Amino acid sequence: MKAIVAAIAVAFVFGSCARQDWIDRTLVTVDVTGTWQGRTAAPGAGLVVGDMYLDVAQQGSTVRGTMHLRGSSSVNKLEPIEGTVAGDVFRFKTPRGTLEAELTVSGDEMSGTAQTLGGRRTISFRRAEPAAPLAPK
Repeated sequence: MKAIVAAIAVAFVFGSCARQDWIDRTLVTVDVTGTWQGRTAAPGAGLVVGDMYLDVAQQGSTVRGTMHLRGSSSVNKLEPIEGTVAGDVFRFKTPRGTLEAELTVSGDEMSGTAQTLGGRRTISFRRAEPAAPLAPK
């Protein structure tokens, strides 16, 4: 009888842990839908690489949209992004693999790091008005 009670207790404990992990992974506590304006810089150097804009739509935990980079004349591109929200963390990447980011969202601000082809960068965003569309070339 003691063995059965012990087995049930172990199953309950491990079952509870698995349920908590599942909840943590699927809980969405923020909505990132909208337009965000931000900056990216090399960590420690404070060197601003350029302005960034995100225009995203969120459905549940899934986020899709575009990232617009504005900087020097050589950097002016629009790229699609795909991401997810879990808790207050927004993760996104470009399908081409040129950028992968993880940001913590707090109200109308979010910040974190991104891995780019040029290395690791710090990035921060604030909610903004929609950016002007990129002119066709």
